[in-house]
Amino acid sequence: MLKSNSQDLSQRHIALTGASNFRDLGGYVGHMGRPVKWRKIFRSDHLANLSPDDLLQIQSLGVKRSFDFRGVQESQAQSYDWPDLQRHSLSIEPTVVQRLQAQHLTGKPLTAADALDAMQTTYRDFVRVDSRRFAELFENLLDHADPLLFHCTAGKDRTGLAAALVLYALDVSESDIWRDYLLTNQLYKRNSTGVTNLAPDVLKIVWEVQESFLQASLEQIQISHGNVQNYLSNELGLTPAAKLRLQSLYLD
Repeated sequence: MLKSNSQDLSQRHIALTGASNFRDLGGYVGHMGRPVKWRKIFRSDHLANLSPDDLLQIQSLGVKRSFDFRGVQESQAQSYDWPDLQRHSLSIEPTVVQRLQAQHLTGKPLTAADALDAMQTTYRDFVRVDSRRFAELFENLLDHADPLLFHCTAGKDRTGLAAALVLYALDVSESDIWRDYLLTNQLYKRNSTGVTNLAPDVLKIVWEVQESFLQASLEQIQISHGNVQNYLSNELGLTPAAKLRLQSLYLD
């Protein structure tokens, strides 16, 4: 597993009381050796449990826009309406827990293999079904370069793919894209959100990230579009001109 060095992680990870997976996408080396600007693009788990001090810290980062990938029921169950933080819904309905619960109700025992299959199917569906939401994120990134954050519930799957796509668009190396994706396993602290009536080995898979999850999205992109750059351009609207603008906004 790829790991970030401690100095990089201390700058990247923003320690908050109410969110464990809040971090900066800055510092990774992008197009022509230019690093991604720090304190411009953040990714996180959900923001409903932020403390007053957390809000002050986010405000000090200049973040005034949040983009919420959670589904309708998720965002209603743990809603937030923080002053000076404008929430935009980019709703992608969760499917992993629903798939596993449906099988659980049939009485058939759930296995770790079932959980792996559910995770990989969900990541393929992000590409097959939900690309418009990632396109909307890029539209907002291109609109202006004021700091923003995007998140889902755990900040690992919908958020993980979104972060990978942003880094691909900035021509960050695949090794750093994987490094960023897998950081969830070091940082995320699961709360009581979500289903708890599943076996520990099944829950472990649901609440972690594995290379095979993101790889399922990338394989689906290759099947449907040939490669990531075609997907960014043809499906997400990141034309060559838009990609150049993105890089001019977010690379030093």
